[in-house]
Amino acid sequence: MTGALLRQETRRRRLAEWLVTSPSLLWLVGLVLVPTAIVFVIALKPPDIDGGIGAGWTVATLRSLARSSYARIAWRTLYLSFLTTAGCMLLAVPTGYFIARVDRKWRQTLLLLVVIPFWTSFLIRIFAWKVLLHPDGPVKAALAWLGLVPPTAGLLYNAGAVLLVMIYTSLPFAILPVYAAAEKLDYTLVEAARDLGATPLGAFFRVFVPGIRRGLVAATLLVFIPSLGSYIIPDLVGSPTSEMLGNVIAQRVFVERNLPHASALAAVLTIAVLAPMLAVLLLRRNGDAGPQPRGAL
Repeated sequence: MTGALLRQETRRRRLAEWLVTSPSLLWLVGLVLVPTAIVFVIALKPPDIDGGIGAGWTVATLRSLARSSYARIAWRTLYLSFLTTAGCMLLAVPTGYFIARVDRKWRQTLLLLVVIPFWTSFLIRIFAWKVLLHPDGPVKAALAWLGLVPPTAGLLYNAGAVLLVMIYTSLPFAILPVYAAAEKLDYTLVEAARDLGATPLGAFFRVFVPGIRRGLVAATLLVFIPSLGSYIIPDLVGSPTSEMLGNVIAQRVFVERNLPHASALAAVLTIAVLAPMLAVLLLRRNGDAGPQPRGAL
C-alpha cells in the first residue's frame, strides 16, 4: 500500500513539473527550435529569380561558402568577438570585485551606473560614438593634442572603432554576472590566503577568480554569443574591410533577396554559437563527474 502511494505521489509530482515547464518548453520549441530547423532547411534549397525559395534541393549554396572571401569574414567575426569578450572580461572582473567589496550604501549607486546605458536606445548610443570618434569630435581632438595620433588619423570606419563600440555595448552584460558571483563569494577564503603568505594579486587570481568561475562562464557566453551575430555596429562605425557575418546575412536578405544563401550563412553562424555552449556544458558535466573522494559510493 505504501509503495502504491509513493508511486502515485511520484506521478503527481512529475505531472506538476510538466505543467509548470510546458509553457517554457512550447515557447522554446515554437520560437527557437522550429525557426532554426526552417533556416537549415532553406539553406538546402535553390534561390528563386523572384527573390523567393526555389523547388528541389541543392548543396551548391553550402559549397559556395568555401570561398576565401567568406573565410576571411568568418575569421574576422571570430576574432572581433573574441577580442570583445576578452576586453569585457578584463574590465568586468575588477569592476565586479570592486562593487562587491565596496560599502553597501554605495553598491546600489554603482550598479545603477552600470545599467544606466540600457535606459538609452541602442542606436542612439552607437550614433553617440560616431560623434565622439568623428574627425572633428572631442576624442580625435584630445588624442591629437596629446600627440597620440596624427592630425590626419581616422578613428571611424575601421575594425578598431567596431571593437571599441562592441566592448562598450557588451560591458554591462559582463559586469552583472561577475558581480552576482562575486557578491556570494566567501571572502574569508581570500583573507586566509593572505594570512598564508599570498600576495594581494596572488590571492585575487588563485582564490577570487576560481571562486567566481560560474559568473565568468555566464559573462563570457552573454558577450561572445551576441558578438558573433552583431551587424549594426559594423554597419554604422565600420567599413567594408571590417564587416562581419551578420552584415553579409543582412545584405543577402534585404539587398540581394537571396534567402537560401542568407540561411546558409545563418546556419554556419548558428553552429558557431552552439559550439561554445556545448563546450561549456561538456566541461561542466566533466567537472561534476570528476574523481570522487576515497570511500565514496
